[in-house]
Amino acid sequence: MRSPRPARLAAVALLLAALAAAATATATAAAASRDGYGRARRLRMRGKVVEMFYHAYDNYMAYAFPHDELKPLTKGFTDSLSELGNLNLEHLPQDYNGSALSLVESLSSLVVLGNLTEFDRGVSWLSENLTFDVDARVNLFECNIRLLGGLISAHILAKDYSSQNKDGVYQNQLLHLAENLGRRFLPAFETPTGLPYAWINLKYGVMENETTETSTSGCGSLILEMGALSRLTGDSRYEAAALRALRKLWSMRSSLNLVGSTLDVLSGNWIEYSSGIGAGVDSFYEYLIKAYILFGSDEYWDMFHSAYLAVQKYFRHGPWYHEADIRTGEATHWQLTSLQAFWPGVQTLLGDVAAANLSHREFYNVWQRFGVLPERYLLDYGILHPTEKYYPLRPEFAESTFYLYQATRDPWYLEVGEAIIGSLNYYTKVEGGFASIRDVSTMNLEDHQHSFFLSETCKYLFLLYDDSFLRNKNYIFTTEGHPLPVMSTWHEKIPRLDVPTNWTVVKDDNQPIRASALSSKVCPETIFRQNVGSPWESACHVPDVFPSHKCRADDDCGIESVTCKRRTCSMAGYCGLWLAVY
Repeated sequence: MRSPRPARLAAVALLLAALAAAATATATAAAASRDGYGRARRLRMRGKVVEMFYHAYDNYMAYAFPHDELKPLTKGFTDSLSELGNLNLEHLPQDYNGSALSLVESLSSLVVLGNLTEFDRGVSWLSENLTFDVDARVNLFECNIRLLGGLISAHILAKDYSSQNKDGVYQNQLLHLAENLGRRFLPAFETPTGLPYAWINLKYGVMENETTETSTSGCGSLILEMGALSRLTGDSRYEAAALRALRKLWSMRSSLNLVGSTLDVLSGNWIEYSSGIGAGVDSFYEYLIKAYILFGSDEYWDMFHSAYLAVQKYFRHGPWYHEADIRTGEATHWQLTSLQAFWPGVQTLLGDVAAANLSHREFYNVWQRFGVLPERYLLDYGILHPTEKYYPLRPEFAESTFYLYQATRDPWYLEVGEAIIGSLNYYTKVEGGFASIRDVSTMNLEDHQHSFFLSETCKYLFLLYDDSFLRNKNYIFTTEGHPLPVMSTWHEKIPRLDVPTNWTVVKDDNQPIRASALSSKVCPETIFRQNVGSPWESACHVPDVFPSHKCRADDDCGIESVTCKRRTCSMAGYCGLWLAVY
């Protein structure tokens, strides 16, 4: 059954504050004095991150542009389309130079860092040179989050920030490119189930004998970018295709409200029943809650809320999250994967700060042990996975560190950021950029600087020490770190809360509607300052009006944090689970 609206609202109690930082945002100097970290120290770390970004970006522009990604050890380049989808070089135009992926990924970071001149230069080059009319088999999910998301976000930022826009030069060129790419995605969704193929040829659509296997993330994490494209262009096909796939995926959940990790797009059957919150599934959970924020549909919240509670029940073991069989809930694999480090960030957006902090600290312990976060760590044996020992400059741990600092203003997270920055500079910085680590036990390097180092890792570290980009604005970040604005024109209107009343009391229509911190847009820092000892520990929790739990009507009662059930006022005048109201 549908959960009460206060629960749905409470779920995002910290989201707007963590992303917009608007409710109590002050100048950087004031923030420094408030959290005790120190203004000079903050500026020094900010400067280090700026140096990191431009060392990576400038080397890319010098040695790899306009190809997709930099090879920092040899100062060469690679076209990621070939890595993502076995690029057919024989059918490419003679002058094909890649999709300039790292440039697309860098555009929003350039705006965050305040370099509008370089941003304008990048927008101009892409507007004049980028094409997707190539015979290239690409991964739909990766192209969606990297290229489509990067273009849409940069288009919005160009409308807001670009100096070219002031001169009338920018005429939605990036949006036209995004729409061109989005149209090339649509044939992938032409399946009996509506679940898209994982691979598509940009020129010819789905190829003959294409694999029908895909991941939950691959077909359930398209709604932000494709939904935004529909809202910007007025063409509903993109959002409709992504939503149909998401609905089908959710209909395949087990009786425990869990989803598997891989499936067949033609039959709609699960291939892998063991699942968790890591690789293959991670962004599915992330996009459900972020789609609720971006578009306001309760449907996204209803899916996320059920899925989130199931994760907490069947995957969580103390601070860790193991994998389990979605049919039985029995544990299958006890392992940490680096992609799981996004989860504390999602929990912070929900208000589960205590749980987020607990997991984040365990990730930090593993980071300290190895110097970076290994791709896979076997929890039951306390050792590295024998084959997945690499660290490809992933951003998820930095991302969660940023969210937790925004929520708590605890300077400890700034110190964690220092450790991350120190490790990246010590272990991965080379003359030609930043290199991935092939084996964290030896720190041998690999000749690859992924584009997400520019779009996410550096961006989240910068925002940790300088969040001025977010002030007085409402953004969510895609799973690739591209900001999308939360706009009222995209958002459903929230109707008045209908709360059942106690039969002995007549409800006063003039009484203010009590809901969560989301509806009040209260910064978490203010919450913690004013409600010491009463943290918002659950996605459901709405406290009673009076600490004594006395009440005169049901409106004085909140929502249980554990059961997510609405509390009601008894005839004796106390809040509790007296009625079976859901």
